[in-house]
Formats: sequence, C-alpha cells, structure tokens
Amino acid sequence: MNKLNYLLVLLFTIISCSEDYSLPSGSYIGVLHTSDNQEIPFNMYLLNDGSIQIYNHKEIVDMEKIIYEKDSFIIKSPVFEGYIKAKRSKEGVNGYFTNNSLDRKIKFTANNGAERFKIKNYKTVNDFSGKWKVVFNPGEVEEYNAIGIFDQNGSKISGTFRTTTGDYGFMEGISEGNSVMMSTFNGARSYLFKGNLENDNITGYFYRGNYNKIPFIAFRDEEFKLSNPNSLTIMNESASNKFKFSFKDSRGILVSDSDSIFDNKVVVIQIMGTWCPNCLDETVFISDFIKENSYKDLRFVSLAFEYAKTKEKAIENINKLEKKFNIKYPILLAQYGTSNKVEAQKKLPSLNQVISYPTLIFIDRNKNVRRIHTGFNGPATGKKYQKFKNEFKNLVIKLIEEH
Repeated sequence: MNKLNYLLVLLFTIISCSEDYSLPSGSYIGVLHTSDNQEIPFNMYLLNDGSIQIYNHKEIVDMEKIIYEKDSFIIKSPVFEGYIKAKRSKEGVNGYFTNNSLDRKIKFTANNGAERFKIKNYKTVNDFSGKWKVVFNPGEVEEYNAIGIFDQNGSKISGTFRTTTGDYGFMEGISEGNSVMMSTFNGARSYLFKGNLENDNITGYFYRGNYNKIPFIAFRDEEFKLSNPNSLTIMNESASNKFKFSFKDSRGILVSDSDSIFDNKVVVIQIMGTWCPNCLDETVFISDFIKENSYKDLRFVSLAFEYAKTKEKAIENINKLEKKFNIKYPILLAQYGTSNKVEAQKKLPSLNQVISYPTLIFIDRNKNVRRIHTGFNGPATGKKYQKFKNEFKNLVIKLIEEH
C-alpha cells in the first residue's frame, strides 16, 4: 500500500470512528407503538446540558440526563423503573421502552418536531368540552365507569379520566371532524384515547402501551358521579378498627404500628407502589404537605407493594423515590415480586380488601381507624384535586385537635 492510499484509509477510519451518534438539543416527538399500529405520541425536549423533559399539557416530567453507550443512548426516569434505549440514524431515532420487571417491551421512535398529532385541517370541529360518563369494556365482566373531563380550544383538546382508583394523568391531543384523540406518557404509563362522535356518543378504544386495548363508550352527563372514595375500602370485622402493620424499611429496620413513635399521634398510612403514577402524585402531595405544615403530633408511613422481581430491586426503587423527594418518613417494603391486590390483602389482614394503589388510612390518637380513602385524584383533575387537598388538611387538623 502506497503512502497516499494509507493516509486515505487512515482518514476514513478516523471519520468512521468519530461518527456522532448524540442527539442535538431541541424539541422531539417521541412515539410508542401499540400492537395494532396505533401511535402514542408525546412531546420531549432535550436541553443543552443533556437533561430530558417530557410534556403532557400542564405537566412537565423531568427525566434523568441522557446516557450515551457507544452508538446508543438511554433515557431513564428518576423514579420509575422503565427506560428508553434507542439509536440515532439518518432515518430518525429507533429503539424500545422497556420494563424488565413486567417483561414489557414497546417499540419507540422519535423525530424532531413539536406537534403531538398532525392536524389535517378538517372544516368541521366538534366541541368535546365538558364532563362525560365513560364506560370502559361495556357489557364485559371487566366493565368499569369513569368520568372524562375535557377542555377544548379550537382543535386542541386536553383532559383526563377519573376512576374509582385514580386519574389517568394529564392528556392532550386534537379534535378534528368527528374524531378525538389524546395521549400521555410520563416515564411509566403510556395511554392513547381515540374515538369518534356519533349520535352524541363517543365510541372507540383506549390503549395502554402495546399490552392492553379496551373499547369504550362515552355520554355527556354533567350529573354522573363515581362512588365515594371514603366508603370503598373497609376494615375486617375481626380487626376491631385497629390497623396492624409490621414491615422493614429499605435499611432493614422493622417498623410496626405498636412502636412508641406512634403513641398518642395521628398517623396517616399510605398503601402504594413506587411503580404507580397515582401513588407518585400522592407522594408529591404528602411531601409538599409536610414541608408546608409542621404538626408535631402527625406521623406518616408508606407501605410499598412492589412488582420488582427481587428484594434488592424493590429496595433500589424505594431508595430512588426517597432521594427524589427527600422523604423523611418511613417507606416500608411490604411485598415484592408482585403488586397483586389479593396477595397484598394477605399482608394487611386488618383490611377486608385492597382495592387500589394508592389508599390512605387515617388513624387517630387512640389508634382507631377514622377514614380510609381509596385512590387518588391528582393535579390533572383540577377542582377535584383542590377539594381533596382541603378535605385532607381539615381531617388531619380535626384528628390532631382531639384529645
């Protein structure tokens, strides 16, 4: 090989080895692909320092800084277990959103852009604003009701769904012609609501990642109400209105209801999981409540039911949550390997049934259960969330003032 050819080969090798696989900062539309070719789009922004933010209407989800591994990159949540691993090519970004504990893998793509859904400029725009009674899985054994809360401005629409166990978070999308579609992704849950209006009813499908697709029908109904969240979960008759628990925290320290730190104190117990978006919203609320109020006779405890396959992974997830929100109250590992509610009830025999993650149990100074609140309606529910915050504080004050 002559000297010129050698230099050309060397130059080509240097250029090939130094190919830049990093993502430029800016706006992206990420897409998770369902099993029948539907797309769950979401807005993603890469900052100059490598930080990732996901946008869902009014919600900003801060992800960890992007991690590069050779020709791939990884996007992780600071709290949830799932992660995105993808590669950049001339055609765009391709990869997967993976949750190892659930054995789930969803195809992920991304391209530059800011419009979550492409608008086709239909002349007719129906107004979906208002309150809707939504029946998921109509006529099936798994049928359940929800309240759809939609707000519309032109062709842009936002909203959420309230169920007896919690809300579906901030969703946003478009209305065009007779169709409506909204999506959300927060690093854990990925939802697509897609339907068509006919005879004043909306029918369609609700997608959860690529693992669940359920039909729905929705009717306008301003008067429809869900069951009272304070009357769903009840105590076992044999429990004598005393809630018993005894589990270890992430450091291996056993914490029980009989510990002296709870004597003559008002205690709020949260049944939750670090994998659960509604539990995260509730944990944020509790953390903010503690920061804003200094009640010396109030104690909080969380009981974590983790689907992580190993105890070590479950503890790691708890530690991530504690670090993210600087949580000082104990989070106890009650169960790992499954979040099954039947199994959870076996760990909590004081309860007749575990209906929802999260669930709040309010206990007075005499260690009597005074209220059990099932589910959580978070910031996406607007007025309902504000009402809950007021009721929570009023109840805590009432219990503290009792002697």
